[in-house]
Amino acid sequence: MEDEPMSEEDILLWAEKEFHDAAKRNDTDKMQELIKKGVDIKAKNKIGRKALHWAAGAGNERALRLLLDHDTDIDEKDSFGMNALLLASWFGHLNILKILVSCGAKLNNENKDGLGILHCASQRGHIRVLEFIMEDLEGIRLDKVDKLGKTALHLAAEHGQVEVTEFLIGMGCTHGLKDKDENTALHLAAKQGHTEVLQKIVVTGVDVDERNIDGLTALHLAADGGHYECVRQLLESGCDVNAVTHKNMNALHYVAQHGFDREASLLLEAGINIDAADKQHNTPLHLAVFNNHAGVVRLLIDADCNVDITDSRQQTALHIAAERGWQDLAEMILISGINLNLTDKLGKTCLQVAARGNYVIIVDMIIKADRFYKWEKNHLGSESDSWVGRTLSFKQDHLPETQHFRSILWNLANKHLCRGEWKVLAQHWDFSDTHIRAIEQQWTGMKSFKEHGHRMLLIWLHGVVVAGENPIKGLYEGLVQISRTDLAECIRQKANAETSPPKTCSAM
Repeated sequence: MEDEPMSEEDILLWAEKEFHDAAKRNDTDKMQELIKKGVDIKAKNKIGRKALHWAAGAGNERALRLLLDHDTDIDEKDSFGMNALLLASWFGHLNILKILVSCGAKLNNENKDGLGILHCASQRGHIRVLEFIMEDLEGIRLDKVDKLGKTALHLAAEHGQVEVTEFLIGMGCTHGLKDKDENTALHLAAKQGHTEVLQKIVVTGVDVDERNIDGLTALHLAADGGHYECVRQLLESGCDVNAVTHKNMNALHYVAQHGFDREASLLLEAGINIDAADKQHNTPLHLAVFNNHAGVVRLLIDADCNVDITDSRQQTALHIAAERGWQDLAEMILISGINLNLTDKLGKTCLQVAARGNYVIIVDMIIKADRFYKWEKNHLGSESDSWVGRTLSFKQDHLPETQHFRSILWNLANKHLCRGEWKVLAQHWDFSDTHIRAIEQQWTGMKSFKEHGHRMLLIWLHGVVVAGENPIKGLYEGLVQISRTDLAECIRQKANAETSPPKTCSAM
């Protein structure tokens, strides 16, 4: 049995596998027993590791010394390019490292990624190993780079090794070197959100606005990762808050894209250009709306961003919300005030985009907003401004005080108005042809005029309530105007029959 492989996945014999396991456990008695039986001490597993590798990586000093008496090839590498010395450095085994050095291990060995003992110890945060390497060994270059162009400082910063970063800086490493992607250690610390490391690098006086191969500064990377403390620290260090990448993106674009509210607040407080457009002409608002990040949209609107700016498709943020059916975002933008006449590359307004997408609620919201804007313009500064100070909404009305009247409107639309009468009534109330077409685009069928009429009546009611007018009086007059006097009187009586009505038609 001992002369057969362990499995199809392994190439070791049973005795060789036992020998490896004994080296991992530091079980020298078992190792000596197997050596006497003639086990192959240099036998390798499927990743090219032999017992010496396991003993060095596990920090097993007794097993290592026993192996060194029989295996003099101490620089042999596994399939990853790791030898005993690199493994000892990677796992932080100082005594193992010293033994291997005293036995003549080559100090300049590298793995397949170009990592030497200094890189391994720095990435893993083994400060005592680093002190030994730098103070007791000769020929170790502090700024030596791996195959990605990274120095020990890059790796320490990237992996958040605070003590190692401080040690390497104290040893005189070059702070601003760039890797193959032109990232400095500051870039990597910011990207990974390592605040303490970032702070130690910043105080060395490095250029906090240095750019990488894509034109990103540390601030861009911190913002992209949502690292609040790193963003705050970079802003306090005086970085350029309005720096843009090769794609013309500033830090606010990144936080808007990901929905990072807290980081967005920091950038806005720092005075970042809120309406900056990237190469696709997207502002932060466009990106926040596209990704449905309501919190950031609210922050941008409260900061008075320009909601009328268009992107490469000539779409406003409201076009995007209407196209994707984002009701909450659409309402935010509508309340902020937007030019509803703007058209995209296809010549479509926001209303037409919403209608085409069959987003009925958004269609109605846009019509309500359009009518409200016109009412506001006509009554600005007059006593009719009673809506000021109240919560404005363009969504469906679910208020208890309008419930009775809304039921009357439903009955009117579904049981009393004839085909086409709702349009005549809408025109009397100054609904535009565009409004009417947008309403008609939904719910096709023989009886669809009932649904259309009901929606139109609810939109009209919204405007009446906002204006503080009497809806019973307005409805009565409208029905009279379209020659439905008998219906007008009936509706008036039903409306006024409500128990404790909010508004009755006292003028009648």
